[in-house]
Amino acid sequence: MFTALVIDEFDGKIRSSIQKLSEERLPKGEVTIEANFSTLNYKDGMVLNGIGKLVRTYPHIPGVDVAGRVRESSDRRFAPGDEVLVGGYRFGEIHWGGYSQLVRVPANWVVKLPSGLTLYQAMAFGTAGFSAMMAVDSLEEHGLVPSENEVLVTGAVGGVGSTAVALLAALGYKVAASTGRPEEHEYLRSLGADTVIERSELEGPVSKPLEAERWSGCIDNVGGSTLGRVLSQLRRGASIASVGLAAGSSFSANVMPFLLRGVNILGIDSVSLDIEKRAHVWQRLADAFPLDLLASMTSEIGLGDLERYGKEILEGRVKGRLVVNVRR
Repeated sequence: MFTALVIDEFDGKIRSSIQKLSEERLPKGEVTIEANFSTLNYKDGMVLNGIGKLVRTYPHIPGVDVAGRVRESSDRRFAPGDEVLVGGYRFGEIHWGGYSQLVRVPANWVVKLPSGLTLYQAMAFGTAGFSAMMAVDSLEEHGLVPSENEVLVTGAVGGVGSTAVALLAALGYKVAASTGRPEEHEYLRSLGADTVIERSELEGPVSKPLEAERWSGCIDNVGGSTLGRVLSQLRRGASIASVGLAAGSSFSANVMPFLLRGVNILGIDSVSLDIEKRAHVWQRLADAFPLDLLASMTSEIGLGDLERYGKEILEGRVKGRLVVNVRR
């Protein structure tokens, strides 16, 4: 028997409960993992609250990340005791996820723990931190280099945003952080932001085809009107990495920034990334991020706290990263 947070649907409403389940209930897969930690991402909040039709069948165990030790494996790449992590591939959405003390997945979804990280630290990053590193990688592949011009991070207090601010600063970039939470300005400066911008400065429809060139790049966690506005402010040849949609999945813009400045929108898909590239991104994140800073922006919760925090993350009231101790 093992303990897990289970969600089910009753009369169109999602209910969660902590249950004891038998190992026979686990889905098919070559690797069985004794889980220690998971984490809470925006997508987890959506699943916990039945938003977006991400879950196909109930009952379901959420959690799009997990880290633990291999218990059993029929794949030669993994042996009992190996420290591993899982994320992506619709884990926690259409496949039972990480809010569970026991997890079973296909071997091709499993990444060995990057050198230099503990299981706890890996989940302090989770998919949010992984997505931030993917965004930086993608921006750099399209020409971003440190300069006197700032890289903008929108939705900067959340999981992806906090990690992106600290990561960019550690890599030598000047960072502008945007937030609608004035009480968190000092927090963002402590992560390395050179400038903190009120969210309202970037909201609203685009009033001119092109605004003054301002940003050497952007990691956008907001979407909506903010994405369209930032496009008009990018410097020539710059790119915006689109990671989130906290303000909505639609945006209004015009083609002038693309035609006259050659800017780009780069989609960040952390779900379908192949396993070799996934391992590379994880290791670069482990090598580049200041781990003492990671500790300062991370808090720990248990399975019983997820109902509360699953709502708060959707409301923009979660700061930094939350590690879920599935043994608590």
